[in-house]
Amino acid sequence: MEPLASRIRPQTLEGFVGQKHLVGEGKPLAVAIKKKHLFSFILWGPPGVGKTTLAKIYAQSVDARLFVLSAVSAGKEDLKTILAETIDENRPVVLFLDEIHRFNKSQQDFLLPLMERGALTLIGATTENPSFEIIPALLSRCQVFTLNELSPEDLAAIITATGFDLDDEARAWLIAVAHGDARQAITLLENAARLYGRITVSSLKHTLQSTFLRYDKKGEEHYTTISAFIKSMRASQPNASLYYLARMIHAGEDPLFIARRMVIFASEDIGTAQPTALVVANEVFRAVETIGPPECGINLAHGVVYLATCKKNRSAHDAYCSAMEDVKKHGNLAIPLMIRNAPTALMKEMEYGKDYDMYTAHDLLPELLKGKKYLA
Repeated sequence: MEPLASRIRPQTLEGFVGQKHLVGEGKPLAVAIKKKHLFSFILWGPPGVGKTTLAKIYAQSVDARLFVLSAVSAGKEDLKTILAETIDENRPVVLFLDEIHRFNKSQQDFLLPLMERGALTLIGATTENPSFEIIPALLSRCQVFTLNELSPEDLAAIITATGFDLDDEARAWLIAVAHGDARQAITLLENAARLYGRITVSSLKHTLQSTFLRYDKKGEEHYTTISAFIKSMRASQPNASLYYLARMIHAGEDPLFIARRMVIFASEDIGTAQPTALVVANEVFRAVETIGPPECGINLAHGVVYLATCKKNRSAHDAYCSAMEDVKKHGNLAIPLMIRNAPTALMKEMEYGKDYDMYTAHDLLPELLKGKKYLA
């Protein structure tokens, strides 16, 4: 039997829920659908927020023949088959390529001439940041639309549209556990109804078994969460720092990756304001390495609270970056003779190390950089 999520999929924008910034009155996709404007675009957003539905509504609006492929299993041969089938097609051909980020560079390159000569119009769907996963040549030929997680109000409307009878407590629990994902909410409802007949919080929990967090350790969620973690410690907010730590640990992030970032943070953001921060961060790393998960999460939490509450001073980090800029700009400038090493007689004749005073007040920078202050 066709899944409920597919059976109740809206056929027009009138029945579509959410993404008002794209499909509301006068918004880009609404205008394109209304005017039957044919163009390639990429829908970027989390699972279950309407990417496939929007693609199908759009294809129908432009009276196109729609082909749906998943980049997980499809390849060039599938594209060639589509071209062969539509060689004499008198109407537009739209290819909806789900999880387009799974296509490698060669496969993405293969799409370019097809789009250029109008053989097909591409609608890509991805949960990953297109800037990281889509080749520039393909990205430049597509408009990118960002879809957001569905709001609790959006999910409530979709749950009502399923026709299932559930009380307010069950509805609220389902909305909370779905994390803005309509497909997950609908599937959970359908399975609970089949398994238990009545839909209650208890039957939903038994059906679900366990919650999950979306987290791809090589994808955008990985970078977004670690960024939030670092910035929360930088802002001296231990509560936010602990939340993002827990989120990463729960999602299966490598604890050693987190510990390494903390060691870097100790020097980059705390630096000379609290020199022992580096000692603590290093010990946390060693503890994580020794203890391992799940208990090492306690060690990480200990270190996170300490680092977040330390005073911050980025002067050493900023000074180093400024010095690095001069190295890249000027190359190997001549080192003053006074501080050159002189292990041979010839070097001494050349005055290497002459008049060296370990406590000299002379500026020891290369001539071009005399007087330069990296450390404010």
